[in-house]
Amino acid sequence: MLRQDSRNYQILFLSLFLILGVSMRDWTIRPDLIIVAIATCLITQWIALSIWSNGQGSLLNLLTRGEDRYSDNLDKEEFRIPQASFHLFSVITRIFSTPIRLESLKSAVITALSLSLLLRVDNYTTMIIAGALAILSKFIFQVRGKHFFNPSNFGIVAAIILTNDAWVSPGQWGDEIWYALLFAGAGGLVLKKVGRWDTTVAFLGSYAFLEAVRNIWLGWTWDVFAHRMMSGSLLLFALFMITDPRSIPNARIGRLFWAGAIAILTFVLRNYFFLPTAVFFALFALSPLTIILDGIWSFPRFSWDKARQLKQLNV
Repeated sequence: MLRQDSRNYQILFLSLFLILGVSMRDWTIRPDLIIVAIATCLITQWIALSIWSNGQGSLLNLLTRGEDRYSDNLDKEEFRIPQASFHLFSVITRIFSTPIRLESLKSAVITALSLSLLLRVDNYTTMIIAGALAILSKFIFQVRGKHFFNPSNFGIVAAIILTNDAWVSPGQWGDEIWYALLFAGAGGLVLKKVGRWDTTVAFLGSYAFLEAVRNIWLGWTWDVFAHRMMSGSLLLFALFMITDPRSIPNARIGRLFWAGAIAILTFVLRNYFFLPTAVFFALFALSPLTIILDGIWSFPRFSWDKARQLKQLNV
């Protein structure tokens, strides 16, 4: 089972990267904040799955639909139970009666590890906000049952926008070649199993082309180009975030177009608006484009269940 599910490899590699960053790069991230991120994502995933299970819809619908409930043995006017209170009780009951399935929590762990690797905060509240919103984005922002925001990316951008205590350090990995080779090897193994290597190639190829043209135009030496392309955060983004098969376009041509658009917006935001976190805001801004591209190029949706995916493809 370990070899069949690429999420297991992703959890393993992200955990190793986190250990490597803390031990070798002298990161200042506190272990307790990592624990808070993991706990927040797991608890939010469990609660959200309980609420949204079986097509129940949004929390607002759960709290407001139906008629007022009351006890048949008591006076209706005096002992009427408010509609919202009854449904809130139903929601709480469903949460605590829903069994926790290990398979459903893997994506939450991946999100928590990604937040720990990329997001920097100083207090628990900010990390809780990032983790909770990251997981909830999968359930709230859906079209035809598919979420279009990458959870960890949504959590990072939301924390930066909503608080004064969150930031991303693009240069935290430096530009040493062996880090790039490590990320490429690990990411390549995951992408081979998921089948989304084309997205990484399209993004990095488009972005590298734009940076190379700019480098030539400005007359800079090629070590400047290498420095900009060897960023560890950029490679982590290209290999592990932009390739999330559940939130990116289903068809290959859609993914190529989408990844190229993100590369162009990243280039513009980074070089003309001097935004160091350009890559994260570019993905956030263009994530809804996935829905449009899926409508233009129809293709079966990705499923972690390989047998179900093969059935969809009629293979």
